[in-house]
Amino acid sequence: MFTAIPSLNKMLVLELARCEYILRRENIIALGNSGTGKSHVALGLGLAACQRGFSVVFTTAAQLVHQLMEARDEKRLLRLQREQQAAKLLIIDELGYVPLSPTGAELLFEVFSQRYEHGSTIVTSNLPFEEWTAVLGSERLTGALLDRLTHHVHILAMNGESYRLAQSTARRRQSTKAAPADAAAAEKIDPDTSEILPG
Repeated sequence: MFTAIPSLNKMLVLELARCEYILRRENIIALGNSGTGKSHVALGLGLAACQRGFSVVFTTAAQLVHQLMEARDEKRLLRLQREQQAAKLLIIDELGYVPLSPTGAELLFEVFSQRYEHGSTIVTSNLPFEEWTAVLGSERLTGALLDRLTHHVHILAMNGESYRLAQSTARRRQSTKAAPADAAAAEKIDPDTSEILPG
C-alpha cells in the first residue's frame, strides 16, 4: 500500500491506527483519484477501531443518503439518526461519485452536523474540496459541511496511479507475453521432418 501510493503519509496512518483520534472525536478525510486505496485505508482504520472495542458503521455516501431519504419517508428518520450518532466511528465512502439531490445533500449535512464534536467520521472522496459543491449542489451547504468536518481533521492525500488500473495493465502484459509461448506449446512438430503438423 505505502509503496503503491508514495504520497500517503505512512507515519500518520500508523498513528491513526492506534485510534486515539476517536477518543478526541476527530475526523479523517482521504482524498485522491479513483483506485488509489482510499476505501482500503478507511476499512483498515475501521477494523483497527473494531479491534479496540469501538462501534463502527461503514457505508457509501450514496447508500447513506438513500437510507436517510427512505427513513424520512417512512417517518423513522430520528431513529436512524440516533443510531448513526451512537456509532463511535462512521465511515462514509465514495463521497463525490454520485451527485446528490438537494434533499439528500441536506440530510447528509445533518449527519455531519449531529456528529460534530460528538463522534469521529472518516470520509473518502475522489474530489478536492473545491469541487464538493458540484456534488452537494450548494456553496452555502458545502461551506457549512466542510467547516464542521475539517475543524478537527487529519487529511490523507492519496494521489497517484490507480492501483486497480496498474494491476490490470500488469495482468494484460503478462498474458500477452504468455500467449506466444502457449501457442508454440500447442503446435505439434513432426520429429523426422520438423514440419508443423495440423492441430
